[in-house]
Amino acid sequence: MEKEKNISETNKLIFEGEYLNGKRNGKGKEFYKDGRLMFEGEYLNGKRWNGKGYNKNGIIDFKIKEGNGKGKEYNYYDDVLKFEGEYANGERNGIGKEYYYDDELKFEGEYVNGERNGKGKEYYKEGELEFEGEYLNGKRWSGKGYNKNGIIDYKIKEGNGKGKEYNNNGDLIFEGEYLKGERNGKGIEYNYEGELVFKGEYLKGERNGKGKEYYYNGELEFEGEYLNGKRWSGKGYNMNGIIDFKMKEGNGKGKEYNYDGKLEFEGEYLNGERNGNEKNIIMMVN
Repeated sequence: MEKEKNISETNKLIFEGEYLNGKRNGKGKEFYKDGRLMFEGEYLNGKRWNGKGYNKNGIIDFKIKEGNGKGKEYNYYDDVLKFEGEYANGERNGIGKEYYYDDELKFEGEYVNGERNGKGKEYYKEGELEFEGEYLNGKRWSGKGYNKNGIIDYKIKEGNGKGKEYNNNGDLIFEGEYLKGERNGKGIEYNYEGELVFKGEYLKGERNGKGKEYYYNGELEFEGEYLNGKRWSGKGYNMNGIIDFKMKEGNGKGKEYNYDGKLEFEGEYLNGERNGNEKNIIMMVN
């Protein structure tokens, strides 16, 4: 067992203690961004096992014994509360709440083995009810979705039907059809600014079948067929609408852009994956 320190991207100490097989095991301490103690105790397989949690005033906020009890989780880079609730065997079990990045309530309901299971409710950032029903293995299973005017927008039964997904900032990132709780059928993806990213077919949660990708400015970037989430056969276009490359059965040259329209990758593909010579994969950060 080795003692190590875990440093955040902003060079702040967030954990110091013992590790085993790459996970927190043994004694350790977690810290808030300003250096104040957040939790101290023992860990098992990366999970808090025995110990005490403190609020930002240094007062004991919760206790955990053998992975059981109430607790809280924070985003390590900004100390924003992301979860509070009950634990069993070191995982979320029982009643709990999840929060957006700005402390607004996102979800409240039941958990089993770390995932949403049982009854629950999801909320828009503004506080209006977005979905209520039952969850299975972290997925919406049966229930009703509401628009921001409180009107029923869609229904899901045993994981089937139409639905919507939002990110942790409350932005719509997907709307479409579901089967057994996964994206299946036709759907639309959006970036964090609400711009169209992809429109097409899904199977078992991934892009499969015909589809189109778009640049941030709405221009067509790629159209063709997808297999297991990867471009398989089709044509890529530059921002002037001219064909830039072609792929067939996952092979050929291609390009990838990020949500800001900046080139992330340019090179060759084999079976839908990057393979061979490549360039422009290092992004400059100001």
